[in-house]
Amino acid sequence: MRISTITNWAYALTVGLTLLSGGSFIIATHYADRERDALDAAWKIDESVEALARAAEQTTEDARLYVFTGEQRYQEAFRSALADERERERAVRLLREAGLPEEELAALREVEADAELLDAIEEAAVADFASGVEDQARAALFSSEHEQAQLGLLNSVRHFVDLVSTQTREDVEQASAQAGLWGTIAKSMLALTALVFLCVLYFVLTRRVARPLLQMSNVVQRLARQDYDVQLLSDGRRDEIGDMNEAIQVFRDNGLERERLDAERRRDQQTKDQILQLMHRLQACRQEGELAPVVSLFAYQLFPNLSGHLFVMNAGRTALTAKSSWGTPAVSGVEFAAHECWGIRRGRAHLSDGANNDVRCVHIADQDASSALCVPLSARGDTVGVLYFEETDGSAALLAARTYVELIAENLALAIANLQLRDRLANLAVRDPLTGLLNRRSLDENLADLIQRNDDGPASLMMIDIDHFKRFNDQFGHDAGDFVMGQVAAIIASVAGHGGVAHRYGGEEFAVIFPQHEGAAALEKAEAIRHAIETAPIEYQGQPLGTVTVSIGVASTEDDRPKATLMQRADAALLRAKSSGRNIVVCDWSGRVKTRLAQQGA
Repeated sequence: MRISTITNWAYALTVGLTLLSGGSFIIATHYADRERDALDAAWKIDESVEALARAAEQTTEDARLYVFTGEQRYQEAFRSALADERERERAVRLLREAGLPEEELAALREVEADAELLDAIEEAAVADFASGVEDQARAALFSSEHEQAQLGLLNSVRHFVDLVSTQTREDVEQASAQAGLWGTIAKSMLALTALVFLCVLYFVLTRRVARPLLQMSNVVQRLARQDYDVQLLSDGRRDEIGDMNEAIQVFRDNGLERERLDAERRRDQQTKDQILQLMHRLQACRQEGELAPVVSLFAYQLFPNLSGHLFVMNAGRTALTAKSSWGTPAVSGVEFAAHECWGIRRGRAHLSDGANNDVRCVHIADQDASSALCVPLSARGDTVGVLYFEETDGSAALLAARTYVELIAENLALAIANLQLRDRLANLAVRDPLTGLLNRRSLDENLADLIQRNDDGPASLMMIDIDHFKRFNDQFGHDAGDFVMGQVAAIIASVAGHGGVAHRYGGEEFAVIFPQHEGAAALEKAEAIRHAIETAPIEYQGQPLGTVTVSIGVASTEDDRPKATLMQRADAALLRAKSSGRNIVVCDWSGRVKTRLAQQGA
């Protein structure tokens, strides 16, 4: 027979014996209660009958005092005692309903009859005394009839009490015997239950201790091998085995938590490795324009659930424009004013979430579920752009990525600032700081490149000199002279366009190379430059500076003239233009001199 079957039968037997033992105790208690109830009932009956006898004696005493003294107070006491006796008689009559034996009922009726006879004699005597028949009343109360009635009442009461006592004694003895019998049965059942319980306990220890310990031993061995998929005991026990199981559960939970932390650490390390790769790519960029595609590529790889833009500040530090995007950003526009971003205002990362826990950036659309993170790109005390991420549903992904985004933003800001600094330094090396045009060094390099080209394409060069430039310095000051220089340079660069490369040669002289222009086209450009400068209204600090004119010398490779002599020939043409009255364009090919004088308007 299986242990489980034996255990189940033992449990059933234990429960049965326990119920029988409990039932026996209940029956024994019932008989003990009956014994107590019999004593209580006998006491109540005796008390009621004896109270009736006492009331009768009190009535007799009050009646005799009244007929002897004639005092009204004794008559009232008689009436009160008589009423109390009648109450006792009614209480005695109620005892008939208590299920008394026939013999006791007969004795009770005899008590009632004797009490009524005695009351009748006393009431008649009191009535006679009240009517004036005093001697007859006294004789009635002390007559042999009254004595026999009183003695009969006492004897009937004593007989009834003896019957009740005898019956009570028999009931008590019977109840006591039954209570003892059932008590003995209950104790026997209890002893048998204890014996069965010990047997059950043995099997319970075998089943509930030995087997769980064996199972837990297997679990511990698997956990020692870091096999955290093992299933633990889940019977919800609240004993020492349960405590051990809970301890193993804690050990397993700690192992799972370590695995989770290790996985999180590996993900964090992987993310940092990707960020490091991004940093290497950013450092390898040579131009600012190369940064945008690198950032968009790695941003999508690092944060596939987020969309965003890389915004770069314009030269005037007033607006930002998106240089690259990843994902499908839809919350922010591709261009906005610098003051519309709270991240730029605060100088730190700013989260605009759907719960409106903070003020929302003006450039971000007001969508309930969307959230956006603006991280300013600041380096060397200057803001060069904004790294922007958005999430269309909640802000959990943004909060998880925020630390990494700020790390990327810090390095990206340095990369942008370094490239912008490099561009500025490069411009300082090749451009004139006053006019923004390429400088003399660039002119020499560009001419050398032009000469070294082996093509037969046309090329032209013009030399430009501001007429009587010294008068602006003398009359209006050197600042005004610098302003005139800048305005003339701007006009030259604008009219020359993409086909010409403008340089500041030195002082108030400029040079423009047209790598693909023939002489006629270069001549037209020169005349356009001269006319634009002459007709330009130039004011400095609200004061007109007068008409500014220039003299231009143009040289080309027409008539098979060499490129190597373009500078000398253009300079010679400029000298001829200045000696011919200034505000004129002179070319050096075919022996022609083309003239445009401001005074002639042609």
